[in-house]
Amino acid sequence: MGTALASTLLAAGYPTTVWNRTPGRAGPLLVSGAVEATSPVEAISADVVIVCLFDHASVHEVLDPLADHLTGTDLINLTTTTPEEARELAAWSSTRGIRYLDGGIMAVPAMIGQDGSTILYSGTPEVFERHEQLLRSWGEATYFGGDAGLASLEDLALLSGMYVMFAGLLHGMAMVGSMGVTATSFVTRAQPFLAAMTETFPAFAETIDSRRYDAPDRQSLEFSDLGKLVRASTEAGISPAVVQMVQDLIVRQRDAGFGDEDFSRIYESIAHPLTTESSAP
Repeated sequence: MGTALASTLLAAGYPTTVWNRTPGRAGPLLVSGAVEATSPVEAISADVVIVCLFDHASVHEVLDPLADHLTGTDLINLTTTTPEEARELAAWSSTRGIRYLDGGIMAVPAMIGQDGSTILYSGTPEVFERHEQLLRSWGEATYFGGDAGLASLEDLALLSGMYVMFAGLLHGMAMVGSMGVTATSFVTRAQPFLAAMTETFPAFAETIDSRRYDAPDRQSLEFSDLGKLVRASTEAGISPAVVQMVQDLIVRQRDAGFGDEDFSRIYESIAHPLTTESSAP
């Protein structure tokens, strides 16, 4: 990802100095005009420093020894962190006179600089405003506000939907695979079906925001019972874990007396894990 970010900046005409914890990784970038720093101190001798590392701990591992050299710098961290980790890095930066912007990359490396690439940002507004043109060279740039944890929160929330969807698809593949049906065959039916289901997203959102789970013509929790899916999975000799997770959320709301209400009420089981009732008025 770091290579993709740097190469896109070079293509856009930005003078770019690069440094990697593993020596020898900069070869293709040097051909494109990058300057390879011989040390981290040399790498951060610029008005804006962009960090893309493995995790939160590795950011501190690299930057802690450089804190005095970073004072007065705009620091843009594109390492995947949790919201609290992003806030911790923002606080760490603030006490050292560093202006911090956190970013959540919603793209794979090959997408950077192409249509469909999106990076979410939060943190010091002046950093976003000052470097917005640079940020947009990587893709769509959306700013969520001064709370440095907001970009990470949005990033991970979107990924949660993606990974759970992927898990459900793989579960379906395993179900039909138990009878010799290929995943390639199954996906020809699953892809258009799941794509059509995304049309229900706005209705789900409206229900969640209004907490009107009793609206007519909705699929009830009783109707949505996944017991047959759990049993069919066990009968097929595959793990029911993916569908059992959803069934547990359904049962919790149903047992609390909400079986006639909309399936989306399982949101309350997720958002309020210690109670059955919504805390909303």
